[in-house]
Amino acid sequence: MKRQRVLLGMSGGVDSSVAGYLLREGGYEVIGVTMKVWPQDCISRAEDKCCGPQAVADARSVAHSLGISHYVVDEADQFEQTVIAYFASEYQAGRTPNPCVMCNEKLKFGNLWGKAQALGCDYIATGHYAIIEHHADRAILRKGVDPRKDQSYFLFSLRQPQLRRALTPLGKMTKSQIREIAHTLGLKVADKIDSQEICFVPGNDYKAFLRSHLGEDQFHRGEIYDVHGNFIAEHAGIELFTIGQRKGLPGGSPRPRYVVDLDPETNRVIVGDADDLASDEFEIDRVNWHPVAGIDDPGRPREATVKIRYSHPGTPANVTPLENNRARIRLHEAQRAVTPGQAAVIYDGDLVLGGGWICRTEPVRRIDAPSRFAASVLA
Repeated sequence: MKRQRVLLGMSGGVDSSVAGYLLREGGYEVIGVTMKVWPQDCISRAEDKCCGPQAVADARSVAHSLGISHYVVDEADQFEQTVIAYFASEYQAGRTPNPCVMCNEKLKFGNLWGKAQALGCDYIATGHYAIIEHHADRAILRKGVDPRKDQSYFLFSLRQPQLRRALTPLGKMTKSQIREIAHTLGLKVADKIDSQEICFVPGNDYKAFLRSHLGEDQFHRGEIYDVHGNFIAEHAGIELFTIGQRKGLPGGSPRPRYVVDLDPETNRVIVGDADDLASDEFEIDRVNWHPVAGIDDPGRPREATVKIRYSHPGTPANVTPLENNRARIRLHEAQRAVTPGQAAVIYDGDLVLGGGWICRTEPVRRIDAPSRFAASVLA
């Protein structure tokens, strides 16, 4: 029988490298691909980043060691249009983006499929720590067995056609097992440090990235007020703030202050105490329900666990699907910093039921005061 062919996304790290070995040992014909997502004039800042020049070199070296083919595909234009543009526009709209989810959906398991088909591949594989079960009529997404590395959150938006052609061979393994295999194979990336940053943001300084990418004239300057309507200071751009932020806020205060709201219409930043960050109800839109019987019936509530950000441990909630691909989430216990723009992913144990994007449902905390910033500009 003809071996099934799989296109493996290789980032140059230990995870995708070992994924290539496991797939090869599992009988697949593996073709390694590394995406070039950096424009030529940005190569210097990408040197040590995912998909940068060093990543390409490491991936090529591993592919050679494993005896598999390796190609580099230029996705810089698509990455700019679908990930970086989204990243910047969300901050400009007073929301906090999640570019990894978008990259997985639109590029790794999206646009890359065209390349896979051209190479005669049956599947796309990655080094994500998540389990995709393939059944006759559907694919099911579950958490990876390593709770510290589980990445099912980042795959919630994949649709059935994407999941059914996806392989994640690391889902049932732990990170320590992966590194042990890499050492046994003598792979040069066995001890390579995991990236904890957004791959296209040098030094994880998203503010500096936005300044260089957008230009200072694209920032929406405004004012900072507290929840009681007291003016605190002017700010250089609403893009520089996110809900829950504590560092970088001006003015002295006897108690810690946090960003509790953003008003993109007036470019005002509202700050308050930790208690002002708590929320127990919100809505999500652009919901992607996975094929679990009845979960997408509008008006039919269900008990589940909801993660409001990747690092969140999850909390019990009542989930009610609504019309127009929305859902209402009622948390059993209020959580801090429920942030518009972030993904909320819904679980039943380790099973991913679906997820969507946190949207603003409560009115912005309006401040009844004339704009000091506008007055200063006119003066």
